[in-house]
Amino acid sequence: MKLRKKLILSDAVKHIDIKKIDSTDIIEAMKDMSFTSRDTWRAADIFKKMISDKNCIVILTLAGSTSAGGCMKVYADLVETGMVDAVVSTGASIVDMDFFEELGFLHYKGNPHTDDQKLREMGIDRIYDTYIDEEELKKCDAAIKTIADSMRSGVYSSREFISEMGRYLSENGKKKDSLVRIAYEKGVPVFCPAFSDSSAGFGLVMHQWQRIKEGKPHVSIDSVKDFLELTKIKMSSCESGLFMIGGGVPKNFAQDTVVCAECLGFEVPMHKYAVQITVADVRDGACSSSTLKEACSWGKVDTTYEQMVYAEATTVVPLIVSYAYHRGAWKNRKPRKLNQMLNKKSK
Repeated sequence: MKLRKKLILSDAVKHIDIKKIDSTDIIEAMKDMSFTSRDTWRAADIFKKMISDKNCIVILTLAGSTSAGGCMKVYADLVETGMVDAVVSTGASIVDMDFFEELGFLHYKGNPHTDDQKLREMGIDRIYDTYIDEEELKKCDAAIKTIADSMRSGVYSSREFISEMGRYLSENGKKKDSLVRIAYEKGVPVFCPAFSDSSAGFGLVMHQWQRIKEGKPHVSIDSVKDFLELTKIKMSSCESGLFMIGGGVPKNFAQDTVVCAECLGFEVPMHKYAVQITVADVRDGACSSSTLKEACSWGKVDTTYEQMVYAEATTVVPLIVSYAYHRGAWKNRKPRKLNQMLNKKSK
Protein backbone atom coordinates (compact mmCIF):
# COMPACT_ATOMS: atom_id res chain seq x y z
CA MET A 1 0.00 0.00 0.00
CA LYS A 2 2.78 2.45 0.92
CA LEU A 3 4.68 1.66 -2.29
CA ARG A 4 1.55 2.16 -4.39
CA LYS A 5 0.85 5.46 -2.65
CA LYS A 6 4.41 6.59 -3.32
CA LEU A 7 4.02 5.74 -7.01
CA ILE A 8 0.73 7.63 -7.26
CA LEU A 9 2.23 10.67 -5.52
CA SER A 10 5.27 10.90 -7.77
CA ASP A 11 4.47 13.45 -10.48
CA ALA A 12 4.27 16.87 -8.81
CA VAL A 13 2.31 19.84 -10.13
CA LYS A 14 4.75 22.48 -11.39
CA HIS A 15 3.78 26.10 -10.88
CA ILE A 16 4.02 28.37 -13.90
CA ASP A 17 6.56 31.20 -13.81
CA ILE A 18 5.12 34.27 -15.55
CA LYS A 19 8.46 36.05 -15.32
CA LYS A 20 9.95 33.52 -17.74
CA ILE A 21 7.05 33.57 -20.21
CA ASP A 22 6.13 36.82 -21.99
CA SER A 23 2.48 36.75 -23.10
CA THR A 24 2.51 40.30 -24.49
CA ASP A 25 2.25 39.26 -28.13
CA ILE A 26 -0.58 36.78 -27.63
CA ILE A 27 -2.59 39.17 -25.43
CA GLU A 28 -2.15 42.01 -27.95
CA ALA A 29 -3.24 39.65 -30.75
CA MET A 30 -6.38 38.75 -28.79
CA LYS A 31 -7.43 42.41 -29.03
CA ASP A 32 -8.50 41.79 -32.62
CA MET A 33 -10.14 38.41 -31.98
CA SER A 34 -13.62 37.65 -30.61
CA PHE A 35 -15.39 35.93 -27.74
CA THR A 36 -13.31 35.03 -24.66
CA SER A 37 -10.07 36.03 -26.37
CA ARG A 38 -11.13 39.66 -26.67
CA ASP A 39 -12.53 39.58 -23.13
CA THR A 40 -9.15 38.32 -21.93
CA TRP A 41 -7.32 41.13 -23.72
CA ARG A 42 -9.64 43.74 -22.18
CA ALA A 43 -9.21 42.19 -18.73
CA ALA A 44 -5.43 42.38 -19.15
CA ASP A 45 -5.68 45.98 -20.30
CA ILE A 46 -7.86 46.93 -17.30
CA PHE A 47 -5.51 45.15 -14.91
CA LYS A 48 -2.62 47.11 -16.41
CA LYS A 49 -4.61 50.33 -15.90
CA MET A 50 -5.14 49.45 -12.21
CA ILE A 51 -1.43 48.98 -11.72
CA SER A 52 -0.59 52.18 -13.61
CA ASP A 53 -3.02 54.32 -11.59
CA LYS A 54 -0.87 55.81 -8.83
CA ASN A 55 -3.96 56.58 -6.72
CA CYS A 56 -5.34 53.05 -6.94
CA ILE A 57 -5.11 50.29 -4.35
CA VAL A 58 -5.29 46.86 -6.02
CA ILE A 59 -6.99 43.98 -4.22
CA LEU A 60 -6.54 40.38 -5.35
CA THR A 61 -9.31 37.94 -4.43
CA LEU A 62 -8.83 34.17 -4.65
CA ALA A 63 -11.39 31.37 -4.60
CA GLY A 64 -11.17 27.85 -5.95
CA SER A 65 -8.15 25.59 -6.33
CA THR A 66 -6.02 27.41 -8.88
CA SER A 67 -3.13 27.67 -6.41
CA ALA A 68 -2.95 23.88 -6.19
CA GLY A 69 -3.46 23.69 -9.95
CA GLY A 70 -0.28 25.53 -10.92
CA CYS A 71 -0.90 29.25 -10.31
CA MET A 72 0.65 29.43 -6.84
CA LYS A 73 3.77 31.26 -8.01
CA VAL A 74 1.66 33.65 -10.10
CA TYR A 75 -0.06 34.92 -6.97
CA ALA A 76 3.18 35.07 -5.01
CA ASP A 77 4.74 37.10 -7.83
CA LEU A 78 1.82 39.54 -7.79
CA VAL A 79 2.63 40.26 -4.15
CA GLU A 80 6.41 40.17 -4.57
CA THR A 81 6.40 42.70 -7.45
CA GLY A 82 3.91 44.99 -5.72
CA MET A 83 1.18 44.56 -8.34
CA VAL A 84 -1.37 43.97 -5.56
CA ASP A 85 -1.68 45.76 -2.22
CA ALA A 86 -4.03 43.39 -0.38
CA VAL A 87 -5.32 39.84 -0.78
CA VAL A 88 -8.71 38.39 0.14
CA SER A 89 -8.85 34.62 -0.16
CA THR A 90 -10.50 31.41 0.84
CA GLY A 91 -8.70 29.61 3.63
CA ALA A 92 -7.90 26.69 1.34
CA SER A 93 -5.86 28.80 -1.10
CA ILE A 94 -3.83 30.34 1.71
CA VAL A 95 -3.46 27.44 4.15
CA ASP A 96 -4.04 24.09 2.41
CA MET A 97 -2.16 25.17 -0.69
CA ASP A 98 0.30 28.05 -0.25
CA PHE A 99 1.26 27.56 3.43
CA PHE A 100 1.18 23.79 2.89
CA GLU A 101 3.76 23.88 0.08
CA GLU A 102 5.98 26.34 1.94
CA LEU A 103 6.20 23.73 4.68
CA GLY A 104 7.90 21.51 2.09
CA PHE A 105 4.95 19.50 0.78
CA LEU A 106 3.62 19.21 -2.79
CA HIS A 107 0.50 18.77 -4.86
CA TYR A 108 0.56 15.95 -7.42
CA LYS A 109 -0.94 15.28 -10.84
CA GLY A 110 -3.83 12.84 -10.60
CA ASN A 111 -6.80 11.39 -12.44
CA PRO A 112 -10.37 12.68 -12.06
CA HIS A 113 -11.73 9.25 -13.06
CA THR A 114 -9.93 7.27 -10.38
CA ASP A 115 -11.47 5.07 -7.67
CA ASP A 116 -11.96 7.49 -4.77
CA GLN A 117 -12.56 4.65 -2.31
CA LYS A 118 -9.04 3.40 -3.08
CA LEU A 119 -7.66 6.91 -2.62
CA ARG A 120 -9.43 7.10 0.76
CA GLU A 121 -7.81 3.84 1.84
CA MET A 122 -4.38 5.24 0.96
CA GLY A 123 -4.93 8.62 2.60
CA ILE A 124 -4.89 10.57 -0.67
CA ASP A 125 -7.23 13.56 -1.06
CA ARG A 126 -8.35 14.62 -4.54
CA ILE A 127 -9.05 18.05 -6.06
CA TYR A 128 -10.37 17.06 -9.51
CA ASP A 129 -7.14 15.86 -11.19
CA THR A 130 -4.80 16.90 -8.35
CA TYR A 131 -3.78 14.80 -5.35
CA ILE A 132 -2.66 15.71 -1.82
CA ASP A 133 -1.19 13.45 0.85
CA GLU A 134 -3.57 13.63 3.82
CA GLU A 135 -0.80 12.81 6.29
CA GLU A 136 1.02 15.91 5.11
CA LEU A 137 -2.17 17.97 5.46
CA LYS A 138 -2.36 16.82 9.08
CA LYS A 139 1.14 18.21 9.59
CA CYS A 140 -0.15 21.50 8.14
CA ASP A 141 -2.99 21.41 10.71
CA ALA A 142 -0.44 20.82 13.45
CA ALA A 143 1.69 23.76 12.28
CA ILE A 144 -1.34 26.06 12.58
CA LYS A 145 -1.88 24.79 16.14
CA THR A 146 1.78 25.44 16.93
CA ILE A 147 1.42 29.03 15.73
CA ALA A 148 -1.77 29.57 17.74
CA ASP A 149 -0.13 28.05 20.84
CA SER A 150 2.75 30.53 20.53
CA MET A 151 0.49 33.61 20.41
CA ARG A 152 -0.90 35.64 23.26
CA SER A 153 -4.52 34.64 23.88
CA GLY A 154 -7.12 37.00 22.45
CA VAL A 155 -9.23 37.85 19.43
CA TYR A 156 -7.45 38.42 16.12
CA SER A 157 -8.46 39.20 12.58
CA SER A 158 -7.47 36.53 10.06
CA ARG A 159 -5.01 39.12 8.70
CA GLU A 160 -3.22 39.26 12.03
CA PHE A 161 -3.06 35.49 12.30
CA ILE A 162 -1.85 35.05 8.70
CA SER A 163 0.87 37.58 9.42
CA GLU A 164 2.01 35.27 12.23
CA MET A 165 1.95 32.41 9.73
CA GLY A 166 4.26 34.48 7.53
CA ARG A 167 6.56 35.08 10.48
CA TYR A 168 6.62 31.32 11.14
CA LEU A 169 7.50 30.62 7.49
CA SER A 170 10.29 33.20 7.53
CA GLU A 171 11.97 30.99 10.14
CA ASN A 172 10.79 27.52 9.09
CA GLY A 173 9.75 27.74 5.42
CA LYS A 174 11.23 25.56 2.70
CA LYS A 175 10.40 27.21 -0.65
CA LYS A 176 11.08 30.87 0.19
CA ASP A 177 8.54 32.16 -2.32
CA SER A 178 5.06 31.61 -0.89
CA LEU A 179 2.40 34.32 -0.96
CA VAL A 180 1.99 34.10 2.82
CA ARG A 181 5.70 34.51 3.46
CA ILE A 182 6.23 37.32 0.92
CA ALA A 183 3.12 39.18 2.11
CA TYR A 184 4.49 39.12 5.67
CA GLU A 185 7.88 40.39 4.53
CA LYS A 186 6.39 43.18 2.40
CA GLY A 187 3.63 44.26 4.77
CA VAL A 188 0.80 43.17 2.43
CA PRO A 189 -2.38 42.22 4.32
CA VAL A 190 -3.98 38.86 3.56
CA PHE A 191 -7.58 38.27 4.66
CA CYS A 192 -9.48 34.98 4.85
CA PRO A 193 -13.04 35.86 5.92
CA ALA A 194 -13.95 32.15 6.24
CA PHE A 195 -10.58 31.23 7.71
CA SER A 196 -11.77 28.17 9.62
CA ASP A 197 -12.98 26.56 6.39
CA SER A 198 -9.50 25.09 5.81
CA SER A 199 -6.67 23.34 7.62
CA ALA A 200 -6.53 26.47 9.78
CA GLY A 201 -9.88 25.44 11.22
CA PHE A 202 -8.62 22.06 12.36
CA GLY A 203 -5.49 23.56 13.87
CA LEU A 204 -7.39 26.28 15.69
CA VAL A 205 -10.02 23.84 16.99
CA MET A 206 -7.24 21.61 18.37
CA HIS A 207 -5.66 24.69 19.98
CA GLN A 208 -8.93 25.80 21.60
CA TRP A 209 -9.88 22.27 22.66
CA GLN A 210 -6.60 21.83 24.50
CA ARG A 211 -6.64 25.28 26.10
CA ILE A 212 -10.24 24.91 27.29
CA LYS A 213 -9.46 21.51 28.83
CA GLU A 214 -6.52 23.13 30.63
CA GLY A 215 -8.67 26.03 31.79
CA LYS A 216 -6.55 28.51 29.85
CA PRO A 217 -7.53 31.39 27.47
CA HIS A 218 -7.11 30.82 23.76
CA VAL A 219 -6.81 32.46 20.35
CA SER A 220 -9.96 33.25 18.33
CA ILE A 221 -10.52 34.72 14.86
CA ASP A 222 -12.99 37.59 14.37
CA SER A 223 -14.34 37.88 10.81
CA VAL A 224 -16.05 41.19 11.67
CA LYS A 225 -12.64 42.64 12.48
CA ASP A 226 -11.55 41.42 9.04
CA PHE A 227 -14.40 43.34 7.43
CA LEU A 228 -13.62 46.51 9.35
CA GLU A 229 -9.91 46.35 8.51
CA LEU A 230 -10.53 45.79 4.81
CA THR A 231 -13.05 48.66 4.82
CA LYS A 232 -10.37 50.89 6.37
CA ILE A 233 -8.15 50.00 3.42
CA LYS A 234 -10.88 51.06 1.00
CA MET A 235 -11.40 54.33 2.90
CA SER A 236 -7.66 55.07 2.84
CA SER A 237 -7.46 55.33 -0.96
CA CYS A 238 -9.01 57.57 -3.59
CA GLU A 239 -9.36 54.70 -6.05
CA SER A 240 -9.45 50.93 -5.86
CA GLY A 241 -9.36 48.01 -8.26
CA LEU A 242 -10.32 44.35 -7.91
CA PHE A 243 -8.64 41.42 -9.66
CA MET A 244 -10.92 38.52 -8.79
CA ILE A 245 -10.18 34.86 -9.40
CA GLY A 246 -13.42 32.93 -9.00
CA GLY A 247 -16.17 34.23 -6.73
CA GLY A 248 -17.25 33.08 -3.31
CA VAL A 249 -16.84 34.95 -0.04
CA PRO A 250 -13.63 36.78 -1.11
CA LYS A 251 -15.37 38.43 -4.07
CA ASN A 252 -18.33 39.79 -2.12
CA PHE A 253 -16.21 40.62 0.93
CA ALA A 254 -13.98 42.90 -1.14
CA GLN A 255 -16.84 44.47 -3.09
CA ASP A 256 -18.88 45.18 0.05
CA THR A 257 -16.25 47.52 1.51
CA VAL A 258 -17.83 50.38 -0.43
CA VAL A 259 -21.24 49.76 1.15
CA CYS A 260 -19.67 49.22 4.58
CA ALA A 261 -17.85 52.56 4.40
CA GLU A 262 -21.17 54.23 3.59
CA CYS A 263 -22.77 52.52 6.59
CA LEU A 264 -20.04 54.10 8.72
CA GLY A 265 -20.92 57.55 7.35
CA PHE A 266 -18.10 57.91 4.80
CA GLU A 267 -18.56 58.74 1.14
CA VAL A 268 -16.20 56.61 -0.94
CA PRO A 269 -16.20 55.94 -4.67
CA MET A 270 -17.20 52.58 -6.05
CA HIS A 271 -14.34 50.29 -7.06
CA LYS A 272 -13.06 51.99 -10.20
CA TYR A 273 -11.60 48.90 -11.84
CA ALA A 274 -12.80 45.31 -11.67
CA VAL A 275 -11.91 42.07 -13.43
CA GLN A 276 -13.49 38.73 -12.59
CA ILE A 277 -12.45 35.38 -14.03
CA THR A 278 -15.07 32.71 -13.47
CA VAL A 279 -16.98 29.81 -14.98
CA ALA A 280 -20.02 30.40 -12.75
CA ASP A 281 -23.40 30.59 -14.48
CA VAL A 282 -25.16 33.93 -13.93
CA ARG A 283 -28.71 32.60 -14.36
CA ASP A 284 -29.30 31.35 -10.82
CA GLY A 285 -28.97 34.76 -9.15
CA ALA A 286 -26.18 33.61 -6.86
CA CYS A 287 -23.81 36.29 -5.62
CA SER A 288 -20.69 34.42 -6.70
CA SER A 289 -21.87 34.37 -10.29
CA SER A 290 -23.33 37.89 -10.29
CA THR A 291 -21.82 40.10 -12.96
CA LEU A 292 -19.82 43.23 -12.25
CA LYS A 293 -22.55 45.27 -13.94
CA GLU A 294 -25.01 43.83 -11.41
CA ALA A 295 -22.64 44.85 -8.61
CA CYS A 296 -22.96 48.44 -9.85
CA SER A 297 -26.66 48.40 -8.92
CA TRP A 298 -25.56 47.72 -5.33
CA GLY A 299 -23.12 50.62 -5.40
CA LYS A 300 -20.03 48.40 -5.35
CA VAL A 301 -18.37 48.53 -8.77
CA ASP A 302 -18.22 51.23 -11.43
CA THR A 303 -18.88 49.99 -14.95
CA THR A 304 -16.37 52.11 -16.85
CA TYR A 305 -13.51 49.66 -16.40
CA GLU A 306 -15.01 46.26 -15.69
CA GLN A 307 -14.64 42.93 -17.43
CA MET A 308 -16.02 39.45 -16.84
CA VAL A 309 -13.95 36.63 -18.34
CA TYR A 310 -15.79 33.33 -18.53
CA ALA A 311 -12.89 30.91 -18.47
CA GLU A 312 -11.30 28.34 -16.19
CA ALA A 313 -8.81 30.53 -14.36
CA THR A 314 -5.62 28.49 -14.82
CA THR A 315 -5.97 29.00 -18.60
CA VAL A 316 -6.05 32.80 -18.59
CA VAL A 317 -4.64 34.10 -15.29
CA PRO A 318 -1.01 33.36 -16.26
CA LEU A 319 -1.52 35.18 -19.58
CA ILE A 320 -3.03 38.27 -17.94
CA VAL A 321 -0.46 38.49 -15.16
CA SER A 322 2.46 37.81 -17.51
CA TYR A 323 1.22 40.65 -19.72
CA ALA A 324 1.06 43.04 -16.76
CA TYR A 325 4.50 41.95 -15.54
CA HIS A 326 6.27 42.31 -18.88
CA ARG A 327 4.61 45.65 -19.67
CA GLY A 328 6.38 46.85 -16.53
CA ALA A 329 3.92 49.36 -15.04
CA TRP A 330 4.45 47.74 -11.62
CA LYS A 331 8.00 49.08 -11.52
CA ASN A 332 6.64 52.58 -10.81
CA ARG A 333 4.33 51.50 -7.97
CA LYS A 334 5.24 52.45 -4.43
CA PRO A 335 4.71 49.81 -1.72
CA ARG A 336 1.67 50.63 0.42
CA LYS A 337 2.66 48.49 3.42
CA LEU A 338 -0.97 48.40 4.50
CA ASN A 339 -0.24 46.01 7.35
CA GLN A 340 1.64 48.81 9.08
CA MET A 341 -1.30 51.17 8.67
CA LEU A 342 -3.75 48.63 10.08
CA ASN A 343 -1.48 47.71 12.97
CA LYS A 344 -1.21 51.37 13.99
CA LYS A 345 -4.97 51.88 13.82
CA SER A 346 -5.66 48.78 15.90
CA LYS A 347 -3.56 50.09 18.81
